Amino acid sequence: MAGGVISNPQKAYHLEFLLDDENADKISEILVGFGLRPKKILRGGQNVIYLKEAEEISDVLKIIRADKSLLALEELRVEKAIANNVNRKVNFETANLNKTVDAAQVRIESIKYIEKNGGLGILPEPLEEVARLRLQNESLSLAEIGELLNPPAGKSRVNHRLRKICEIARDMREQSEV
Repeated sequence: MAGGVISNPQKAYHLEFLLDDENADKISEILVGFGLRPKKILRGGQNVIYLKEAEEISDVLKIIRADKSLLALEELRVEKAIANNVNRKVNFETANLNKTVDAAQVRIESIKYIEKNGGLGILPEPLEEVARLRLQNESLSLAEIGELLNPPAGKSRVNHRLRKICEIARDMREQSEV
């Protein structure tokens, strides 16, 4: 009545049946009856009924009681989902780390500019303390710098002070251009 194939799900989800005209309509109706949405094309004079959604392919395997194939497909789907989640998390962490490094570099450059063009002593004492700690500990997080302050301060306060230092450096740059 029909021949079919399921592609390697590691690459793409694809199930198709090769059928004559009469059987193509019957198979399509049966699949629709199970709530599936098969597509139909003509290839090389033969009707091809196909599905591209993993969930629908899984349903077809349940319907035809291809239990071993169903388990293999589901196992692969779980593995792909885990790999995709890991990749998403790694990409997020990498982007976040790059953003943090870029921000730290801008702040360090601002502190060095102030140091070169007036000295850190021109800064109010809380800002000067943060500036010196940042220069001495370029790889520390804001929270870690906050722990080194006397008295210790939170990440938010350290971030606020570093933003203020960048504003002062920007103002100094603008004044030197005039």
